[in-house]
Amino acid sequence: MKIKNALLSTAAATASLFAIGATAQAATVTVKAGDTVSQIALDHNTTVDAIQQANHLKDVNLILVGQQLEVNGDDSATTTTTTTTTTQTSQPAATTQSSSQTTNQASQSQTSQSSQTQSSQTQTSTPAAKTTTQQSTSSTSNYSNNSSESAAKAWIANKESGGSYSARNGQYIGKYQLSASYLNGDYSAANQERVANNYVASRYGSWANAKSHWLANNWY
Repeated sequence: MKIKNALLSTAAATASLFAIGATAQAATVTVKAGDTVSQIALDHNTTVDAIQQANHLKDVNLILVGQQLEVNGDDSATTTTTTTTTTQTSQPAATTQSSSQTTNQASQSQTSQSSQTQSSQTQTSTPAAKTTTQQSTSSTSNYSNNSSESAAKAWIANKESGGSYSARNGQYIGKYQLSASYLNGDYSAANQERVANNYVASRYGSWANAKSHWLANNWY
């Protein structure tokens, strides 16, 4: 009888120790932003089902920030949670630094592109200025040449006919005293001008050269 009572006492003591151990392992977790039931279960060495049953959760995917959840875990799990929280907290600083570096790089890139664009515009404007100058010089030269040609042409016309399209001297007709065969029967002012220009261009190259020949030979 004494032995039986001793065994019962021992069993009761053992049951009490297990109860105390279970109570010691119980923990309460406050839900933070970003927490999930599965992550809390992993951090506290328990299961999603155990947390759901302990807290009577209808939907394990719906927990609120600040909500108190009972979990079965140990001190090491709590330490792990603290470490994880610290690591997560330190990440925004790194993210902020990375964002700042990205902003600085973008600013430097924009500044560099702006400088290159201004340089390109400056370099582009120089040839345009040169082209304008060349065109102006060319126009002046052409004007001078045209003036010289016009003067030489008028001088020859005056010497040949006094500048009259209707002047005749035998077979030579018009302002530039061209032969009838050259004019091909068309004695209009327009045809006289066209034929005279073609004749001088093909024989002398210019009216100035034709004038020089006239001065040397009294004809062109």
